Amino acid sequence: MRKEKTIDFQIKWAWHSISRMYNAYAARFDTTMAVGYVLLNIDIETGTPATKIAPLLGMEPRSLVRMLKNLEQRGLIKREVSESDKRFVRIVLTELGKEKREMAREGVISFNTMIRDKIPLDKLVTFFEVIKDINKLVEEENQKLKAGEIGDTEEEF
Repeated sequence: MRKEKTIDFQIKWAWHSISRMYNAYAARFDTTMAVGYVLLNIDIETGTPATKIAPLLGMEPRSLVRMLKNLEQRGLIKREVSESDKRFVRIVLTELGKEKREMAREGVISFNTMIRDKIPLDKLVTFFEVIKDINKLVEEENQKLKAGEIGDTEEEF
């Protein structure tokens, strides 16, 4: 099978295109798509527990630690340690972080508006149904892999 005919190639190709577009947009505001994505997943009012951010983003905790350190150094976030339990850390946006978050939000809204304006609703509904099914199947496959239910042969995948 040619790679262009595989589902995963098309998803990855589309995501890389979107990622390049978002990075070009974010560069205008001296930031990156990854930074915007993190900022968008921090509650603007109350902040977000540090332990909840990695799962929201689908990131490994080690990668998130580096990212949060970078965001803190750039003055976009601050860490608030609980007085009652020093292990509990909440990540809160600074004023600058809120500004950058708003810029990222506007970029996402702009992209989604463009797509919704150019692709008919029935096609988008089908797309969302299909991508939801793909995610469900992949998650089921991941659970089997973690449980050791799937061997190393290609036929089983």
